[in-house]
Amino acid sequence: MLALFFSKEMRRAVRGILCEAFRRTTSAAATKSVQWREDRHFICTQVEISPTEASSGSEREDGEPSCLSRRIERLPRGVSVGSVFQGWMGEGLPVHRGDVFHAINRLRKRKLHKRALEVMGWVIRERPYRPRELDYSYLLEFTTKLHGVAQGEKLFSCIPAEFRNELLFNNLVIACLDKGLIRLSLEYMKKMRELGHPISHLAFNRLIILHSSPGRRKSVKKILLQMKADKVAPHVSTYNILMKIEANERNVDGLVKVLGDMRRVSVAPNEISYCILAMAHAVARLYSVAESYVEDVEKSMTGDNWSTLDVLIILYGYLGQANQVERTWSAVRKLQNVRAKSYMLMIEATGRICDIARAEELWAEMKSAKGLKLTDQFNSMISVYCRHGMIAKASKLYKEMKASGLNPNSITYRNLALGCLKADMVDEAFKTLDLETGVGTSRRVKMSTPWLETTLGMVEVFAEKGDVGNAEKLFEDLKRGSFTRYTFVYNTLMKAYVRAKIYQPNLLRRMILGGARPDSESYSLMKLVEQFQD
Repeated sequence: MLALFFSKEMRRAVRGILCEAFRRTTSAAATKSVQWREDRHFICTQVEISPTEASSGSEREDGEPSCLSRRIERLPRGVSVGSVFQGWMGEGLPVHRGDVFHAINRLRKRKLHKRALEVMGWVIRERPYRPRELDYSYLLEFTTKLHGVAQGEKLFSCIPAEFRNELLFNNLVIACLDKGLIRLSLEYMKKMRELGHPISHLAFNRLIILHSSPGRRKSVKKILLQMKADKVAPHVSTYNILMKIEANERNVDGLVKVLGDMRRVSVAPNEISYCILAMAHAVARLYSVAESYVEDVEKSMTGDNWSTLDVLIILYGYLGQANQVERTWSAVRKLQNVRAKSYMLMIEATGRICDIARAEELWAEMKSAKGLKLTDQFNSMISVYCRHGMIAKASKLYKEMKASGLNPNSITYRNLALGCLKADMVDEAFKTLDLETGVGTSRRVKMSTPWLETTLGMVEVFAEKGDVGNAEKLFEDLKRGSFTRYTFVYNTLMKAYVRAKIYQPNLLRRMILGGARPDSESYSLMKLVEQFQD
């Protein structure tokens, strides 16, 4: 029992905290997940559970799962986890540490944080084995996730001193950062330095993420310097975050610079690194470079990772490699569960390679297998039709979406406006854009690739018509999303001036000041513009 470790006063405090935690698990809401896929878990997740420690997931003859984690996952809501442990031990099976950790990791993946906290509470209370630092670390993790940092701090202060070491301190720091409590996390990091506990790179990763917005980017350099001062070894995940920040800012040169820094300190890129690099170059229409990074993605893949396969579908769609798109889709189809998101990406990829029939076939398959529950599902097929000016089919899908009770978003209207322009229905395009003004559009959407592709597509149509006024108006929308750092975006605007036969001497200057680097096409277009000088 915990009483073996604590004084009388501390025993009362711990009992109070644990009882309160268990009462609140029935009503506490799950915390918001961190968007950075590679860096979202607490440090205790780095522990590997060997196959001999965790039971297999097979079923017994009576239908009861032979794996403890499966029994916990199947437990109906409202039923105590203690019944599973009692049944397990009633069959003469011991509760091993490996069984518990295996169950916890599975519960975390499924975001069943309440159940995970209940499991760890039972372990600490009933002590099927002597708890160690990692057990208390799990308890601290799920307490802070469900009940906040203040409750986590109380629990931390009551954990036996012998276990309040590097792991628990780092997890408390990360818990503070997950809640956006930067000052409090810095205080705990200072305390760790005083006690001589090393700080994990995961804590610095979260600090960098919290300072990744344009207004706070200057602090990232200071964080990296502090990381170096604390002698924290460079980690690939840190560089991946830095590369993702540059990619989000459309700074391809900065992205490549981070890769160079990474290699100078002998940190090898992984498949996530190459996915970021390939995607950034593909969106920037640097297809030959993107193709070389796609090869690196294929070489560095570890198993059938659905997220990497999704990225490859997008990339091969950009590169126009139909055979590779289908090969990657075959690998996705072999996974246990094909997500609706994968279907959407595949539909869009086949649309990019102009295979409308295949996109329609995938749409029908998705509709049958997954149902149509999301606006983005309709957007995927609408984008294919509108990209090719098939506005009648796109409008039919739009009506079906509305009839299903789903609301169109700004990307829906942008796609439809593009489709109208491609079909030479200019008035209808403007009316559709007017409808978009009634839909709230977040900064994230305005920074997204669908926003770039739909808006640029409209600029291209206006440029072809020599309509400088409307091209400039939509160009401002691209500017707000930092897309004007791409050379091809400025080149499209310059084509509008060439078609309109309007002399504008400041185009190259605007381009350079906007962060784009002129290429040979830029200079050729500028020479054509200069011909219209009076």
